[in-house]
Amino acid sequence: MSLKKASFLILIILLIDQISKLYIKTHFQLHESLEIFSWFKIYFVENDGMAWGTKLSDFAPSLISDRTAKLSLTTFRIFAILGIGYWLVNSIKKHQSKTLLLALVFIFAGALGNILDSVFYGAFFNDSFGQVASFMPREGGYDNLLYGNVVDMLYFPMWQGNLPNWLPVLGGENFIFFEPVFNIADVAIATGFSILLFFNKKAFPKKEDNA
Repeated sequence: MSLKKASFLILIILLIDQISKLYIKTHFQLHESLEIFSWFKIYFVENDGMAWGTKLSDFAPSLISDRTAKLSLTTFRIFAILGIGYWLVNSIKKHQSKTLLLALVFIFAGALGNILDSVFYGAFFNDSFGQVASFMPREGGYDNLLYGNVVDMLYFPMWQGNLPNWLPVLGGENFIFFEPVFNIADVAIATGFSILLFFNKKAFPKKEDNA
């Protein structure tokens, strides 16, 4: 895979991700949903933390504020994407396996898609509480640069019901499978990591010893 092809694929993934987020942000109020099938809904939520809304401040609330945690997370994401980008470009130059390059393309595109939300959305949109957000409102965005929330909308509640009482811990509790709400960028990242996990030998082939 050439750098040109990799860049084109990244651009396609990024466009699909950002167009879907822009549409949701400018057409849905926060927590508004649209049922496509009984097992698939468009459900607008915003994530100001990591996976499942986890924040750094959740682990040490007395040591770090939510604002500092948010800024730290966005800064970390920026440095992480720079590292992934360097790995991708270096792997292309070294003609690494197509499997590895494809995985890195998906991970890079997905990570970049979510970083754009974190960096710009707070300054470019007003909030979505009880209203549909506007792009570049006169009164300004809901927060500053680097403090934006990631837009999620894909929800697959495939099954919901009470678990059997004999199950430990969760017995008798109401359970939803699959409960997390995510976006196209998350799908890209998960796809990239899945490729590395399930096709690890193809991604990192062992060099044969020259006897």
